[in-house]
Amino acid sequence: MSKQKKKVYNDFGGIMFSTNPDFEFAEEQFQQEETLPNAQQNLRILLDRKNRAGKTATVITGYIGKDEDLQVLGKTLKTRCGVGGSVKDREIIIQGDFRDKILQYLTDQGYKVKKSGG
Repeated sequence: MSKQKKKVYNDFGGIMFSTNPDFEFAEEQFQQEETLPNAQQNLRILLDRKNRAGKTATVITGYIGKDEDLQVLGKTLKTRCGVGGSVKDREIIIQGDFRDKILQYLTDQGYKVKKSGG
């Protein structure tokens, strides 16, 4: 059995065809949110074991701002904890239980942080 590649179509907001000869599709410009100052960020730190083969991960959610700034914060936290992790779906995922260390660092940087979970 051969694998078939799935065709990818651009999302035109539900417009498939127009009978208007003067119709031009206008793409919406994606605007990224401006990064809020540290004192206005409301971050949550939680421990997650789901879908990780029993391994523990510390997840930081609630960041509002540009993806580049989120990536920089994620890299800083991974470096400070000395472990791996990733930044995806607007969450920072750090391998292992580092809630207290991350809470202390983010508080020192001026973030409003809440610790959730066991």
